[in-house]
Amino acid sequence: MATPRPRVKVPKTASAGDVITIKTLISHEMESGQRKDKDGKVIPREIINKFTCEFNGTKVFECELEPAVSANPYFEFSAKVPESGTFKFIWVDDNGSTYTDEQKITVK
Repeated sequence: MATPRPRVKVPKTASAGDVITIKTLISHEMESGQRKDKDGKVIPREIINKFTCEFNGTKVFECELEPAVSANPYFEFSAKVPESGTFKFIWVDDNGSTYTDEQKITVK
């Protein structure tokens, strides 16, 4: 499997109190653990099982994923921005690997 690569889209600027739309996608094969390889052996489960978004250290969105989620999970959600700061995005998979991205936003 190729190294998972997160992609995030956050507006660069907003007005205080605006509700913005955030879009995220991570390239990940999301192996369910239910398929078999050519020799009939079960391919071990390896999925992104948790996604979290924080703004200036405060959690604004979190979800847990199950094997039925497709490859390359995409999330779109809204957040209210009271001040300038940094969004931190964290994806965790079954083997404990963590993938992160950070995006800054300026409130005018």
